[in-house]
Amino acid sequence: MSSQTVGLSKMIRWVRRIIGPVLLLTFCPPLVILVWYTNVSLDGSIEKLCSLFAQEGIFTTIYGIWSPLFFGTPEAWKILAIFAAVELFLMKALPAKMVHGPITPNGNVPAYKANGVPAFICTMGLFYLGSAHFKLFSPGIIYDNFGGLLGALNFFSLLFCFFLYFKGKYKPSSTDSGTTGDAVFDYFWGMELYPRVFGWDVKMFTNCRFGMMGWALIIISFAYKQSELYGISDSMLVAVALQLLYIAKFFWWETGYLRSMDIMHDRAGFCICWGCMVWLPSVYTSPTLFLVNHPNHLGTFVSLAILTAGTFCIFINYLADRQRQYVRNKNGECTVWKKKPDLIFANYMTEWGEEKQTLLLASGWWGISRHFHYLPEILGALCWSAPALFNYYLPYFYLTFLCILLVDRSYRQEKRCAIKYGKHWEKYCERVPFRLIPFVY
Repeated sequence: MSSQTVGLSKMIRWVRRIIGPVLLLTFCPPLVILVWYTNVSLDGSIEKLCSLFAQEGIFTTIYGIWSPLFFGTPEAWKILAIFAAVELFLMKALPAKMVHGPITPNGNVPAYKANGVPAFICTMGLFYLGSAHFKLFSPGIIYDNFGGLLGALNFFSLLFCFFLYFKGKYKPSSTDSGTTGDAVFDYFWGMELYPRVFGWDVKMFTNCRFGMMGWALIIISFAYKQSELYGISDSMLVAVALQLLYIAKFFWWETGYLRSMDIMHDRAGFCICWGCMVWLPSVYTSPTLFLVNHPNHLGTFVSLAILTAGTFCIFINYLADRQRQYVRNKNGECTVWKKKPDLIFANYMTEWGEEKQTLLLASGWWGISRHFHYLPEILGALCWSAPALFNYYLPYFYLTFLCILLVDRSYRQEKRCAIKYGKHWEKYCERVPFRLIPFVY
């Protein structure tokens, strides 16, 4: 290998392990505050934010917005403590069958309580009873305290990721842990694959019961705030209905998610834990936050058209995920679209040298493209962003991020599969030539 090749390889490793994480660690925390502030104080206009930067300077502006919220507010900490306690309690208390994730590279098998659906129903019910029935708090409490909540979440999550770093270094929950040798990357990416604290699975809590559950409560609070200020608009109803359907679908399919790339391969660090506890509540809900002060009225026909299209996309996304899981559970002894499935039996070697076999489905939804399920997910997000109309970009920031995330994830999955399955993956790519969009990409 030439010295130039070695030098390039080191440079790529430096960018991936140090420069990339440092940039994300630096820019993402203030960005979530700016997304909130632009929506609630600048009419959702990035142009107004840039004007503010030009007048006062970027750092002065960020400091002025963020400094009063940096540590959160007492009310925000109270809300977060109650919410986290309720979700932790529901994870343990609600009855459900135990399910197991796939065996890890070091031979561990994670176990979970599959009670996502009853936890979702209980959470929605408790929010309704506490706000509408017993009048313990206003349904708009999350919107009214959202800046403080983001500040508190930012501060807590950064410290929590340090806790996970040191826990993984000195007291890991399993043998699926270790360092890369770069402290910055270890903090960013995580040290442990399945950390547990007092019996609670950290990734299941942060990803599913905190991030996704919080998403539902946040948009309901936003919808109430709009109804309080202007009356509820059909655009808000469409956007919230589609997101709640998507979130309900997530919990219905939660056991499938526990076998996804996020859980199986991504370690518990800043990227996934901070992302689910801060980035998700801020960015994923931003189209709905924009709608609070932009009560667009779409009319019955447009509203129903968007609602129908979005529902269709979410349903197709679920069917695609379910189809692949179903075929593997049946070991191929089933039909796909009333035909015998087109299968590739892929052999691979485990980390400890044991030969295994899996099924690669090349028909049905998975004969259209190799990552087809990402396409209806992107289109579903477009449907719940579209009620914001097209006069501003900010409601589509989440959609932009989602496209980048899923395209990057498809590359990571392809690379992993190429290494794992070798010639069998090449054969699959020949049968299903398109990565994402049929006949295009």
